[in-house]
Amino acid sequence: MSRRAVLLRAQLVEAARRPARTLLMGLAVIVAAFVVFGTVLAYQVTERTVLAGFSGTPAAADLVVTGGDGVSLRTLDAARRLPGVAEAVGRTDAFHEFADDRGAGLSVYADPGVGPLATARVVQGRYPATAGELAVTRRTVDRLGLAVGGTVRLAGVAPDRPVGLTVVGVVDAPDDSGEAAYTTEAFAARLGGSDQLRQVEVRLAPDADPDAVSAALTRAASASGASAPGASAGPSERAGDGVVVRTGAEARRAEADEVSGRVQDLFALVAMFVAIAVVAAVLVATSTFRIVFAQRMRQLALLRAVGAPRAGLFGALVVEGAGTGIVAGLAGVLAAYGVGHGLPPVLRAFGLAVASPGHPIAAAVAVALGAALVTALAVLAPAVTAARVAPLEALRTASTTAGRRGIGWARAGAGVLLAAGAVLAALLVASRLPGPDTENYDPAGPLLAIVASGALAYAALVALGPLLVRPVLAVVGWPLRRLGPLGRLAVGGVGGAPRRASAVSVVVALGVTLVAGALVGSASLGTLLKRELAGMAPADVAVTARGDGPLPAGLVQRVRGIGELDRVVPYRSSPDVRVAGAEVDGLTATDLDLRALATWADFGASAGRLTDAGPGRVVLLRFLADEAGARPGDEVTVTRGDRSVRLRVAATMANTPVGAGLLVDPADLDRLGVPAGPTGLLADVAGDDEQARTAAVRALRAAGGQQVGIVVTADDRDELDGQLGALLGVLLGVLGLTVVVAVVGVGTTTALSVVERTRESGLLRAVGMSRRRLGAMLTVEAGLYGVLGAALGLLLALPYSWLTVAALGQDAPVEFPAGQLAGVVLALAVATALAGLLPARRAARVSPVAALGAGD
Repeated sequence: MSRRAVLLRAQLVEAARRPARTLLMGLAVIVAAFVVFGTVLAYQVTERTVLAGFSGTPAAADLVVTGGDGVSLRTLDAARRLPGVAEAVGRTDAFHEFADDRGAGLSVYADPGVGPLATARVVQGRYPATAGELAVTRRTVDRLGLAVGGTVRLAGVAPDRPVGLTVVGVVDAPDDSGEAAYTTEAFAARLGGSDQLRQVEVRLAPDADPDAVSAALTRAASASGASAPGASAGPSERAGDGVVVRTGAEARRAEADEVSGRVQDLFALVAMFVAIAVVAAVLVATSTFRIVFAQRMRQLALLRAVGAPRAGLFGALVVEGAGTGIVAGLAGVLAAYGVGHGLPPVLRAFGLAVASPGHPIAAAVAVALGAALVTALAVLAPAVTAARVAPLEALRTASTTAGRRGIGWARAGAGVLLAAGAVLAALLVASRLPGPDTENYDPAGPLLAIVASGALAYAALVALGPLLVRPVLAVVGWPLRRLGPLGRLAVGGVGGAPRRASAVSVVVALGVTLVAGALVGSASLGTLLKRELAGMAPADVAVTARGDGPLPAGLVQRVRGIGELDRVVPYRSSPDVRVAGAEVDGLTATDLDLRALATWADFGASAGRLTDAGPGRVVLLRFLADEAGARPGDEVTVTRGDRSVRLRVAATMANTPVGAGLLVDPADLDRLGVPAGPTGLLADVAGDDEQARTAAVRALRAAGGQQVGIVVTADDRDELDGQLGALLGVLLGVLGLTVVVAVVGVGTTTALSVVERTRESGLLRAVGMSRRRLGAMLTVEAGLYGVLGAALGLLLALPYSWLTVAALGQDAPVEFPAGQLAGVVLALAVATALAGLLPARRAARVSPVAALGAGD
């Protein structure tokens, strides 16, 4: 048998003799693989959730045909006759007012009603089959009083020739504003007075060639006369004569991006978590192997004493690490796959619209092989140190080497260089943070630079950790020293082995940074979303006058008398205002009082203070202030017609309510000559359920008639809030994975360090320490590892969290949830204490004689 085979056999025998230690060593790699593959699944969940929530093109659509002026019905007919096309449907939609005095109308959508491409599903009656038939949504039935068998007259193309329609069914549909109806493609186009559709969606047969069908669709659409001058084709789009044919995935992503510009930013943020998870895998595995090999020094020295060369011993340790990595990687992938597919149904049961991930086989194989590679890389440095053990170490009576307090000059120099590189990378990102104009800003590069800077920072922490332990411990361990001998022994036990303390604490520091970063990011994003929702839906219901005039006389008083409503806030708006220095025409100024709204606390200023608004002061939309070159405290000239006023800028806002560019005081609107009388009002519904909103809408229609338009903004707010809540749920799932990294990684390394200190525990028992006090001391010491790592992690987490939020380029306020961060520190201290509890009890049960006689 070769010398290499003998060494490998010796390693396997050692692993079999210490199954608990081997399990703990592999557990860290299992968790690392779980995090990486779990984040891959989280990416898929995020992508599918966003595309399902923010796009209108069904997931079954393989190809989508669009044109600048639409796609003709002839193109739809031609698409249905093409070989390889299993189904083709057309989409169009338009709002049509009622011909009577309802003061409302219907948004009529084209949909097949059945099949994989249908977005509307019949729940009562049947789906329209011919002209003159409609199916309405459930909310439309409630709010407009329509039901199966009822009739309605729409204005149609010619208002003097209304079109009579019959309601034949009720449907569930994604677009349910309370004024939504569905019908066939041909009739929807006819109601709009055109044969043009917004787009044509194609589902391919299983054996169809997408490229061939796409080319045939382009030729058919061009021959059918679809005109699309100026339509732009992406890199994977095929265009001809203005017709654009895209894949369904491209169309869905484009729709999602059009609705929410933050989709790519969210994907970049998730990708950053993937990169950080890989860094976590390396650090956790490196720390674990460093402790394990340090604990096996006597066994390794015996191998050296019997002739094992350093190179052979090093190779055996690397092979051992790679083998552990591949087995643990497969276990982690399987565990993540089970959780990834089991969690979305649970979230959906709690009302979160979270999509399920796919089956990324290639990613699973890559993660398993990557786990072996990462583990082999992680074991390199510990293996080099372990292979250098002197044969004389075999003469020691303990199984571990004496704890060294310092580090070599080479390691110290490398740590300083790594720290300098981290600082320089962070400063580079800080110097290139976006200003107010983020139209062409791509956050992917800065986020990757932050990941690189963070990786350098943690590499520096690994290198310089033993030097940082004692000064940080002097601060965080001060309260424990005041508890008496038990606390002093616990602090001394941690500080007496700085290398071991650094190896354990760096894992905690990594977990704290990840968790704290996620908490700061979630809090900051939540505040930003509240601001945007407040600007989009400042109240539950918005009532505006039809045309440019004021609301009907006495309407505000009548609305205030409606029992289903409360907090009625009228306002005036003028759509013909200019700001000197801004090249924007047709600005709207309003005297809406934000303080009177229930959402007042959710509004926030990009610059200045909203509380400074008042007579002679104006709040400007941020982009408008940038164009005018005005900042809070500056004066601007506001003009309407032949009247001008000088106003001081109180604040700027990224999103202003009711479509206004300026928020001014009522007295300043008077100075601009704006007529008296409110042009709109905002009101909140007294109840929170659908019945309350329906009753409020009916009462408003009765009070205002056809002279006002009514929008239930709470519906849009709830829909967007639910979609964004689902995304935050996915991000919190990623946060949960980082918590697993911290707790399990710390538990592994802490348990290993406690188990292998049997002789030290026996010595304390021999000098008179009771089992209970010994167990308590080791438990406190384990908890101190968590506090020490948390302190190191927070020192890096706070600046990196601020930098990450700023680098997203979304003008999000950086929020530091102090209570949650303190809870993280406390939770990790408790978790590490619990991780050491069972090993401490085991060490305390060993008799002093047996403990002092323990060798290898």
